[in-house]
Amino acid sequence: MSETFYPLKQIKKTVKETVLFGNKPSPELFAILSVYFVQGILGLARLAVSFFLKDDLGLTPAQMGALVGIAAVPWVIKPLFGFISDGLPLFRYRRRPYLVISGLLGSLSWILLATVVTNAWLATVTLLLTSVSVAISDVIVDSLVVERARKESLSQAGSLQSLTWGMAAFGGLITAYLSGWLLEHFSNQMVFQITAIFPFIVCVAAWFIAEKPVSKDELLNQQDQSLIKQQIKQVWHAIKQKSILLPTAFVFLWQATPNADSAFFYFTTNELGFEPEFLGRVRLVTSVASLLGVFVYQKFLKNVSFRNILGWSVVISAALGMTMLLLVTHTNRLLGIDDHWFSLGDSLILTVAGQIAFLPILVLSARLCPKGIEATLFALLMSIVNLAGLLSHELGALITHGLGVTETNFDNLWLLVIITNLSTLLPLPLVKWLPNNDPQVQVKNEQENSSYLGEAYEHHNLGAIPDDAIIPEVLPEFVTNNKK
Repeated sequence: MSETFYPLKQIKKTVKETVLFGNKPSPELFAILSVYFVQGILGLARLAVSFFLKDDLGLTPAQMGALVGIAAVPWVIKPLFGFISDGLPLFRYRRRPYLVISGLLGSLSWILLATVVTNAWLATVTLLLTSVSVAISDVIVDSLVVERARKESLSQAGSLQSLTWGMAAFGGLITAYLSGWLLEHFSNQMVFQITAIFPFIVCVAAWFIAEKPVSKDELLNQQDQSLIKQQIKQVWHAIKQKSILLPTAFVFLWQATPNADSAFFYFTTNELGFEPEFLGRVRLVTSVASLLGVFVYQKFLKNVSFRNILGWSVVISAALGMTMLLLVTHTNRLLGIDDHWFSLGDSLILTVAGQIAFLPILVLSARLCPKGIEATLFALLMSIVNLAGLLSHELGALITHGLGVTETNFDNLWLLVIITNLSTLLPLPLVKWLPNNDPQVQVKNEQENSSYLGEAYEHHNLGAIPDDAIIPEVLPEFVTNNKK
Protein backbone atom coordinates (compact mmCIF):
# COMPACT_ATOMS: atom_id res chain seq x y z
CA MET A 1 0.00 0.00 0.00
CA SER A 2 2.82 2.38 0.88
CA GLU A 3 4.37 1.69 -2.53
CA THR A 4 1.14 2.87 -4.17
CA PHE A 5 1.29 6.26 -2.50
CA TYR A 6 5.05 6.68 -2.92
CA PRO A 7 4.85 8.29 -6.41
CA LEU A 8 2.15 10.65 -5.14
CA LYS A 9 4.33 11.72 -2.22
CA GLN A 10 7.23 12.28 -4.59
CA ILE A 11 5.06 14.46 -6.84
CA LYS A 12 3.90 16.53 -3.85
CA LYS A 13 7.48 16.92 -2.67
CA THR A 14 8.65 17.93 -6.15
CA VAL A 15 5.86 20.49 -6.48
CA LYS A 16 6.66 21.93 -3.08
CA GLU A 17 10.40 22.22 -3.71
CA THR A 18 10.42 23.29 -7.37
CA VAL A 19 7.11 25.03 -8.04
CA LEU A 20 6.42 26.51 -4.59
CA PHE A 21 10.11 27.12 -3.73
CA GLY A 22 9.80 25.07 -0.52
CA ASN A 23 6.62 26.77 0.76
CA LYS A 24 4.02 24.45 2.27
CA PRO A 25 0.92 24.24 0.03
CA SER A 26 -2.44 25.22 1.53
CA PRO A 27 -5.74 26.72 0.32
CA GLU A 28 -4.71 30.05 1.82
CA LEU A 29 -1.37 30.06 0.01
CA PHE A 30 -3.08 29.36 -3.32
CA ALA A 31 -5.64 32.08 -2.57
CA ILE A 32 -2.83 34.57 -1.92
CA LEU A 33 -1.01 33.52 -5.07
CA SER A 34 -4.22 33.93 -7.07
CA VAL A 35 -4.40 37.59 -6.01
CA TYR A 36 -0.93 38.19 -7.40
CA PHE A 37 -1.85 36.19 -10.47
CA VAL A 38 -4.76 38.57 -11.06
CA GLN A 39 -2.49 41.57 -10.60
CA GLY A 40 -0.26 40.16 -13.30
CA ILE A 41 -3.10 39.22 -15.62
CA LEU A 42 -4.49 42.76 -15.49
CA GLY A 43 -1.61 43.53 -17.83
CA LEU A 44 -4.07 42.40 -20.50
CA ALA A 45 -5.26 46.01 -20.62
CA ARG A 46 -1.90 47.80 -20.52
CA LEU A 47 -1.57 48.19 -24.27
CA ALA A 48 -5.24 49.08 -24.58
CA VAL A 49 -4.81 51.85 -21.99
CA SER A 50 -1.72 53.11 -23.80
CA PHE A 51 -3.43 53.35 -27.19
CA PHE A 52 -6.64 54.66 -25.60
CA LEU A 53 -4.77 57.59 -24.04
CA LYS A 54 -2.66 58.22 -27.15
CA ASP A 55 -5.20 57.76 -29.94
CA ASP A 56 -8.72 58.04 -28.50
CA LEU A 57 -7.99 60.90 -26.08
CA GLY A 58 -5.08 62.48 -28.00
CA LEU A 59 -2.70 62.93 -25.07
CA THR A 60 0.89 64.06 -25.67
CA PRO A 61 3.89 62.15 -24.21
CA ALA A 62 4.26 64.72 -21.40
CA GLN A 63 0.53 64.57 -20.60
CA MET A 64 0.59 60.79 -20.52
CA GLY A 65 3.57 60.82 -18.18
CA ALA A 66 1.80 63.25 -15.87
CA LEU A 67 -1.39 61.16 -15.87
CA VAL A 68 0.61 58.04 -15.02
CA GLY A 69 2.09 59.84 -12.03
CA ILE A 70 -1.36 60.85 -10.79
CA ALA A 71 -2.68 57.33 -11.21
CA ALA A 72 0.12 56.11 -8.92
CA VAL A 73 -1.20 58.17 -5.98
CA PRO A 74 -3.10 55.24 -4.37
CA TRP A 75 0.20 53.38 -4.11
CA VAL A 76 1.66 56.33 -2.22
CA ILE A 77 -1.13 56.31 0.37
CA LYS A 78 -0.96 52.55 0.94
CA PRO A 79 -0.33 53.07 4.69
CA LEU A 80 -3.85 54.52 4.88
CA PHE A 81 -5.26 51.26 3.54
CA GLY A 82 -3.07 49.43 6.04
CA PHE A 83 -4.40 51.47 8.95
CA ILE A 84 -7.98 50.92 7.80
CA SER A 85 -7.47 47.16 7.39
CA ASP A 86 -5.65 46.73 10.71
CA GLY A 87 -7.85 49.09 12.75
CA LEU A 88 -11.31 48.91 11.19
CA PRO A 89 -12.58 45.32 10.80
CA LEU A 90 -15.67 44.80 8.65
CA PHE A 91 -18.10 42.17 9.91
CA ARG A 92 -15.38 41.29 12.48
CA TYR A 93 -12.78 40.48 9.79
CA ARG A 94 -9.71 42.52 8.85
CA ARG A 95 -8.77 40.93 5.52
CA ARG A 96 -11.57 39.08 3.74
CA PRO A 97 -14.08 41.96 3.33
CA TYR A 98 -11.42 44.27 1.96
CA LEU A 99 -10.41 41.73 -0.66
CA VAL A 100 -14.05 41.48 -1.74
CA ILE A 101 -14.34 45.27 -1.93
CA SER A 102 -11.13 45.41 -3.93
CA GLY A 103 -12.39 42.90 -6.49
CA LEU A 104 -15.77 44.61 -6.93
CA LEU A 105 -14.16 48.05 -7.26
CA GLY A 106 -11.70 46.73 -9.84
CA SER A 107 -14.43 45.25 -12.03
CA LEU A 108 -16.54 48.40 -11.77
CA SER A 109 -13.66 50.71 -12.75
CA TRP A 110 -12.78 48.69 -15.87
CA ILE A 111 -16.46 48.67 -16.92
CA LEU A 112 -16.57 52.46 -16.50
CA LEU A 113 -13.42 52.82 -18.59
CA ALA A 114 -15.09 50.76 -21.32
CA THR A 115 -18.38 52.68 -21.34
CA VAL A 116 -18.40 56.27 -20.06
CA VAL A 117 -14.84 57.63 -20.21
CA THR A 118 -14.50 60.14 -23.07
CA ASN A 119 -11.93 62.69 -21.85
CA ALA A 120 -8.65 62.93 -19.96
CA TRP A 121 -10.27 63.98 -16.67
CA LEU A 122 -12.63 61.00 -16.56
CA ALA A 123 -9.76 58.73 -17.59
CA THR A 124 -7.64 60.03 -14.72
CA VAL A 125 -10.39 59.39 -12.16
CA THR A 126 -11.18 55.93 -13.52
CA LEU A 127 -7.54 54.86 -13.66
CA LEU A 128 -7.24 56.08 -10.08
CA LEU A 129 -10.05 53.68 -9.15
CA THR A 130 -8.30 50.76 -10.86
CA SER A 131 -5.15 51.67 -8.97
CA VAL A 132 -7.02 51.90 -5.65
CA SER A 133 -8.49 48.44 -6.26
CA VAL A 134 -5.11 46.79 -6.84
CA ALA A 135 -3.45 48.76 -4.02
CA ILE A 136 -6.03 47.57 -1.46
CA SER A 137 -5.66 43.93 -2.43
CA ASP A 138 -1.89 44.32 -2.40
CA VAL A 139 -1.89 45.70 1.16
CA ILE A 140 -4.04 42.81 2.34
CA VAL A 141 -1.94 40.02 0.81
CA ASP A 142 1.23 41.79 1.96
CA SER A 143 0.08 41.45 5.55
CA LEU A 144 -1.03 37.84 5.05
CA VAL A 145 2.30 36.73 3.61
CA VAL A 146 4.25 38.66 6.22
CA GLU A 147 2.40 36.64 8.85
CA ARG A 148 3.23 33.38 7.05
CA ALA A 149 6.90 34.29 6.69
CA ARG A 150 7.48 35.49 10.24
CA LYS A 151 9.22 32.30 11.35
CA GLU A 152 11.30 31.83 8.22
CA SER A 153 14.98 32.45 7.66
CA LEU A 154 16.28 35.11 5.28
CA SER A 155 16.75 32.59 2.45
CA GLN A 156 13.26 31.15 3.00
CA ALA A 157 11.80 34.65 3.03
CA GLY A 158 13.51 35.26 -0.30
CA SER A 159 11.87 32.09 -1.60
CA LEU A 160 8.42 33.32 -0.65
CA GLN A 161 9.26 36.67 -2.20
CA SER A 162 10.31 35.02 -5.43
CA LEU A 163 7.19 32.81 -5.47
CA THR A 164 4.72 35.68 -5.15
CA TRP A 165 6.62 37.88 -7.58
CA GLY A 166 6.89 34.99 -10.00
CA MET A 167 3.14 34.37 -9.81
CA ALA A 168 2.48 37.98 -10.83
CA ALA A 169 4.95 37.57 -13.69
CA PHE A 170 3.22 34.32 -14.70
CA GLY A 171 -0.11 36.14 -14.87
CA GLY A 172 1.51 38.73 -17.07
CA LEU A 173 3.03 36.01 -19.22
CA ILE A 174 -0.36 34.47 -20.00
CA THR A 175 -1.81 37.76 -21.23
CA ALA A 176 1.37 39.23 -22.73
CA TYR A 177 0.83 38.30 -26.35
CA LEU A 178 -2.96 38.44 -26.00
CA SER A 179 -2.77 42.12 -25.03
CA GLY A 180 -1.55 42.96 -28.53
CA TRP A 181 -3.51 40.30 -30.41
CA LEU A 182 -6.82 41.47 -28.94
CA LEU A 183 -6.16 45.04 -30.07
CA GLU A 184 -5.67 43.79 -33.63
CA HIS A 185 -9.20 42.33 -33.57
CA PHE A 186 -11.17 44.34 -30.98
CA SER A 187 -11.50 47.91 -29.74
CA ASN A 188 -9.84 49.29 -26.62
CA GLN A 189 -13.24 49.32 -24.93
CA MET A 190 -13.78 45.62 -25.60
CA VAL A 191 -10.42 44.80 -24.03
CA PHE A 192 -11.45 46.80 -20.95
CA GLN A 193 -14.68 44.79 -20.69
CA ILE A 194 -12.75 41.52 -20.86
CA THR A 195 -10.33 42.76 -18.19
CA ALA A 196 -13.25 43.57 -15.89
CA ILE A 197 -13.85 39.82 -15.44
CA PHE A 198 -10.60 39.05 -13.61
CA PRO A 199 -10.97 41.13 -10.41
CA PHE A 200 -13.85 38.81 -9.45
CA ILE A 201 -11.20 36.13 -8.84
CA VAL A 202 -10.00 38.25 -5.90
CA CYS A 203 -13.51 38.13 -4.43
CA VAL A 204 -13.49 34.33 -4.64
CA ALA A 205 -9.98 34.07 -3.16
CA ALA A 206 -11.10 36.05 -0.11
CA TRP A 207 -13.18 33.12 1.14
CA PHE A 208 -10.12 30.85 1.33
CA ILE A 209 -8.20 33.15 3.67
CA ALA A 210 -7.74 31.48 7.07
CA GLU A 211 -8.74 34.36 9.31
CA LYS A 212 -10.18 34.34 12.80
CA PRO A 213 -12.91 36.89 13.54
CA VAL A 214 -11.94 39.81 15.75
CA SER A 215 -13.10 39.32 19.33
CA LYS A 216 -15.48 41.70 21.05
CA ASP A 217 -12.71 42.86 23.37
CA GLU A 218 -10.54 43.83 20.40
CA LEU A 219 -13.44 45.70 18.85
CA LEU A 220 -13.95 47.66 22.06
CA ASN A 221 -10.26 48.52 22.17
CA GLN A 222 -10.42 49.75 18.57
CA GLN A 223 -13.48 51.85 19.33
CA ASP A 224 -11.47 53.94 21.78
CA GLN A 225 -8.71 54.17 19.11
CA SER A 226 -6.06 52.83 21.49
CA LEU A 227 -4.96 50.21 18.98
CA ILE A 228 -4.52 52.75 16.19
CA LYS A 229 -2.57 55.05 18.50
CA GLN A 230 -0.33 52.14 19.42
CA GLN A 231 0.20 51.34 15.73
CA ILE A 232 1.20 54.92 14.98
CA LYS A 233 3.61 54.89 17.91
CA GLN A 234 5.16 51.62 16.73
CA VAL A 235 5.52 52.92 13.18
CA TRP A 236 7.18 56.12 14.41
CA HIS A 237 9.61 54.22 16.64
CA ALA A 238 10.51 51.93 13.76
CA ILE A 239 10.90 54.43 10.94
CA LYS A 240 13.23 56.77 12.83
CA GLN A 241 15.81 54.04 13.40
CA LYS A 242 18.85 54.56 11.18
CA SER A 243 18.85 50.89 10.11
CA ILE A 244 15.43 51.52 8.55
CA LEU A 245 15.61 55.20 7.61
CA LEU A 246 18.89 55.20 5.66
CA PRO A 247 18.20 52.19 3.37
CA THR A 248 14.73 53.57 2.68
CA ALA A 249 16.21 56.95 1.76
CA PHE A 250 18.68 55.30 -0.64
CA VAL A 251 15.97 53.32 -2.42
CA PHE A 252 13.77 56.44 -2.62
CA LEU A 253 16.51 58.56 -4.19
CA TRP A 254 17.35 55.86 -6.72
CA GLN A 255 13.77 55.17 -7.77
CA ALA A 256 12.82 58.88 -7.92
CA THR A 257 15.14 59.64 -10.83
CA PRO A 258 13.22 60.67 -14.00
CA ASN A 259 12.30 58.18 -16.73
CA ALA A 260 11.53 58.41 -20.45
CA ASP A 261 8.88 55.69 -20.55
CA SER A 262 5.99 57.66 -22.05
CA ALA A 263 8.14 59.39 -24.68
CA PHE A 264 9.66 56.07 -25.69
CA PHE A 265 6.24 54.52 -26.16
CA TYR A 266 5.30 57.28 -28.58
CA PHE A 267 8.62 56.83 -30.41
CA THR A 268 8.12 53.11 -30.94
CA THR A 269 4.53 53.47 -32.14
CA ASN A 270 4.60 56.77 -34.08
CA GLU A 271 8.20 56.80 -35.36
CA LEU A 272 9.05 53.10 -35.69
CA GLY A 273 5.49 52.04 -36.51
CA PHE A 274 5.27 49.11 -34.10
CA GLU A 275 1.79 47.58 -34.19
CA PRO A 276 -0.18 46.31 -31.17
CA GLU A 277 0.39 42.69 -32.19
CA PHE A 278 4.17 43.16 -32.12
CA LEU A 279 3.97 45.06 -28.83
CA GLY A 280 2.18 42.00 -27.48
CA ARG A 281 5.13 39.87 -28.59
CA VAL A 282 7.47 42.17 -26.70
CA ARG A 283 5.28 41.87 -23.62
CA LEU A 284 5.54 38.11 -23.96
CA VAL A 285 9.33 38.36 -24.10
CA THR A 286 9.48 40.66 -21.07
CA SER A 287 7.12 38.40 -19.09
CA VAL A 288 9.36 35.40 -19.76
CA ALA A 289 12.35 37.54 -18.87
CA SER A 290 10.69 38.49 -15.57
CA LEU A 291 10.38 34.83 -14.64
CA LEU A 292 13.99 34.32 -15.69
CA GLY A 293 15.03 37.20 -13.44
CA VAL A 294 13.15 35.62 -10.52
CA PHE A 295 14.91 32.31 -11.16
CA VAL A 296 18.37 33.91 -11.35
CA TYR A 297 17.80 35.84 -8.13
CA GLN A 298 16.35 32.82 -6.32
CA LYS A 299 19.09 30.48 -7.50
CA PHE A 300 22.22 32.59 -7.26
CA LEU A 301 21.70 35.98 -5.60
CA LYS A 302 19.23 35.75 -2.71
CA ASN A 303 22.04 35.43 -0.15
CA VAL A 304 24.21 38.22 -1.62
CA SER A 305 24.36 41.28 0.66
CA PHE A 306 21.92 44.07 -0.13
CA ARG A 307 24.76 46.58 -0.38
CA ASN A 308 26.58 44.61 -3.05
CA ILE A 309 23.61 43.61 -5.18
CA LEU A 310 21.92 47.03 -5.15
CA GLY A 311 25.19 48.90 -5.60
CA TRP A 312 26.02 46.92 -8.71
CA SER A 313 22.40 47.16 -9.87
CA VAL A 314 22.66 50.95 -9.95
CA VAL A 315 25.71 50.80 -12.21
CA ILE A 316 24.55 47.97 -14.47
CA SER A 317 21.03 49.35 -14.94
CA ALA A 318 22.40 52.73 -15.98
CA ALA A 319 24.79 51.12 -18.46
CA LEU A 320 22.16 48.81 -19.95
CA GLY A 321 19.67 51.65 -20.20
CA MET A 322 22.04 53.46 -22.55
CA THR A 323 21.43 50.74 -25.16
CA MET A 324 18.15 52.55 -25.87
CA LEU A 325 20.31 55.17 -27.64
CA LEU A 326 21.07 52.68 -30.40
CA LEU A 327 17.39 52.44 -31.26
CA VAL A 328 16.64 56.15 -30.81
CA THR A 329 19.48 57.20 -33.12
CA HIS A 330 18.82 54.30 -35.55
CA THR A 331 22.38 53.09 -35.02
CA ASN A 332 21.03 49.55 -34.85
CA ARG A 333 20.14 49.82 -38.54
CA LEU A 334 23.74 50.74 -39.38
CA LEU A 335 24.76 47.59 -37.52
CA GLY A 336 22.35 45.56 -39.62
CA ILE A 337 19.91 44.89 -36.77
CA ASP A 338 16.22 45.32 -37.52
CA ASP A 339 14.24 47.61 -35.17
CA HIS A 340 11.92 44.76 -34.16
CA TRP A 341 14.68 42.29 -33.34
CA PHE A 342 16.70 44.91 -31.48
CA SER A 343 13.68 45.84 -29.34
CA LEU A 344 12.99 42.21 -28.49
CA GLY A 345 16.58 41.51 -27.44
CA ASP A 346 16.99 44.76 -25.54
CA SER A 347 13.69 44.24 -23.72
CA LEU A 348 14.76 40.76 -22.60
CA ILE A 349 18.12 41.93 -21.21
CA LEU A 350 16.72 45.02 -19.50
CA THR A 351 13.85 43.10 -17.91
CA VAL A 352 16.06 40.36 -16.46
CA ALA A 353 18.44 42.98 -15.05
CA GLY A 354 15.57 45.08 -13.73
CA GLN A 355 13.90 42.12 -12.03
CA ILE A 356 17.16 41.15 -10.33
CA ALA A 357 17.57 44.76 -9.19
CA PHE A 358 14.04 45.14 -7.84
CA LEU A 359 13.58 41.88 -5.95
CA PRO A 360 16.19 42.73 -3.28
CA ILE A 361 14.44 46.08 -2.74
CA LEU A 362 11.28 44.22 -1.80
CA VAL A 363 13.11 41.72 0.40
CA LEU A 364 15.09 44.50 2.09
CA SER A 365 11.95 46.53 2.79
CA ALA A 366 10.25 43.57 4.42
CA ARG A 367 13.29 42.54 6.46
CA LEU A 368 13.35 46.03 7.99
CA CYS A 369 9.86 45.77 9.50
CA PRO A 370 8.91 44.93 13.11
CA LYS A 371 6.05 42.68 14.23
CA GLY A 372 2.59 43.92 15.10
CA ILE A 373 2.01 46.39 12.26
CA GLU A 374 2.23 44.04 9.28
CA ALA A 375 -0.09 45.84 6.89
CA THR A 376 0.88 49.32 8.03
CA LEU A 377 4.67 49.62 8.14
CA PHE A 378 5.36 47.49 5.10
CA ALA A 379 2.74 49.50 3.22
CA LEU A 380 4.50 52.67 4.40
CA LEU A 381 7.86 51.50 3.08
CA MET A 382 6.29 50.44 -0.20
CA SER A 383 4.42 53.73 -0.48
CA ILE A 384 7.74 55.54 -0.19
CA VAL A 385 9.01 53.49 -3.14
CA ASN A 386 5.81 54.29 -5.03
CA LEU A 387 6.09 57.99 -4.18
CA ALA A 388 9.50 57.82 -5.80
CA GLY A 389 7.81 56.26 -8.84
CA LEU A 390 5.28 59.10 -8.97
CA LEU A 391 8.09 61.67 -8.85
CA SER A 392 9.95 59.72 -11.51
CA HIS A 393 7.03 59.94 -13.93
CA GLU A 394 6.35 63.61 -13.16
CA LEU A 395 10.04 64.60 -13.48
CA GLY A 396 10.23 62.63 -16.70
CA ALA A 397 7.14 64.44 -18.01
CA LEU A 398 8.66 67.84 -17.15
CA ILE A 399 11.96 67.03 -18.86
CA THR A 400 10.11 65.57 -21.86
CA HIS A 401 8.14 68.80 -22.20
CA GLY A 402 11.23 70.95 -21.65
CA LEU A 403 13.17 69.16 -24.39
CA GLY A 404 10.29 69.57 -26.83
CA VAL A 405 9.68 65.85 -27.29
CA THR A 406 6.14 65.40 -28.62
CA GLU A 407 4.11 62.74 -30.40
CA THR A 408 5.82 63.69 -33.68
CA ASN A 409 9.10 65.39 -32.69
CA PHE A 410 11.78 63.04 -31.34
CA ASP A 411 14.87 65.12 -32.15
CA ASN A 412 15.89 65.43 -28.49
CA LEU A 413 14.82 61.96 -27.38
CA TRP A 414 18.46 60.85 -27.35
CA LEU A 415 19.23 63.58 -24.82
CA LEU A 416 16.24 62.55 -22.70
CA VAL A 417 17.54 58.96 -22.65
CA ILE A 418 21.00 60.12 -21.54
CA ILE A 419 19.64 62.38 -18.78
CA THR A 420 17.30 59.75 -17.36
CA ASN A 421 19.94 57.02 -17.32
CA LEU A 422 22.82 59.07 -15.93
CA SER A 423 20.55 60.43 -13.19
CA THR A 424 20.18 56.89 -11.80
CA LEU A 425 23.88 57.05 -10.79
CA LEU A 426 23.35 60.01 -8.45
CA PRO A 427 22.58 57.91 -5.31
CA LEU A 428 25.63 55.66 -5.85
CA PRO A 429 27.88 57.49 -3.32
CA LEU A 430 25.25 56.72 -0.67
CA VAL A 431 25.41 52.93 -1.16
CA LYS A 432 26.97 52.59 2.31
CA TRP A 433 23.54 53.42 3.73
CA LEU A 434 22.50 49.89 2.77
CA PRO A 435 23.04 47.00 5.22
CA ASN A 436 25.88 44.62 4.47
CA ASN A 437 24.20 41.72 6.28
CA ASP A 438 20.73 40.66 7.41
CA PRO A 439 19.03 43.95 8.47
CA GLN A 440 16.78 42.12 10.94
CA VAL A 441 19.77 41.61 13.22
CA GLN A 442 20.62 45.30 13.07
CA VAL A 443 17.00 46.35 13.56
CA LYS A 444 16.63 44.03 16.54
CA ASN A 445 19.77 45.44 18.17
CA GLU A 446 18.52 48.99 17.73
CA GLN A 447 15.13 48.06 19.12
CA GLU A 448 16.72 46.51 22.20
CA ASN A 449 18.96 49.54 22.72
CA SER A 450 15.97 51.89 22.51
CA SER A 451 13.81 49.66 24.75
CA TYR A 452 11.42 49.07 21.86
CA LEU A 453 9.71 45.74 22.34
CA GLY A 454 8.69 45.03 18.75
CA GLU A 455 9.99 41.77 17.33
CA ALA A 456 11.47 41.71 13.83
CA TYR A 457 9.47 39.82 11.26
CA GLU A 458 10.01 38.43 7.81
CA HIS A 459 8.76 39.91 4.64
CA HIS A 460 6.57 39.97 1.70
CA ASN A 461 6.54 41.79 -1.57
CA LEU A 462 4.98 44.65 -3.35
CA GLY A 463 2.93 42.29 -5.38
CA ALA A 464 2.46 43.34 -8.94
CA ILE A 465 4.46 46.26 -10.12
CA PRO A 466 2.09 49.00 -8.99
CA ASP A 467 1.56 50.58 -12.35
CA ASP A 468 1.50 47.34 -14.31
CA ALA A 469 -2.23 47.41 -14.83
CA ILE A 470 -2.53 51.03 -15.88
CA ILE A 471 0.71 52.57 -17.14
CA PRO A 472 1.60 52.99 -20.80
CA GLU A 473 3.51 50.13 -22.39
CA VAL A 474 7.22 50.76 -22.73
CA LEU A 475 9.61 49.41 -25.35
CA PRO A 476 12.05 48.32 -24.11
CA GLU A 477 10.50 47.99 -20.65
CA PHE A 478 13.09 49.64 -18.43
CA VAL A 479 12.04 47.76 -15.31
CA THR A 480 14.61 49.37 -13.04
CA ASN A 481 12.77 52.64 -13.58
CA ASN A 482 9.27 51.17 -13.31
CA LYS A 483 8.84 52.14 -9.71
CA LYS A 484 6.68 49.47 -8.07
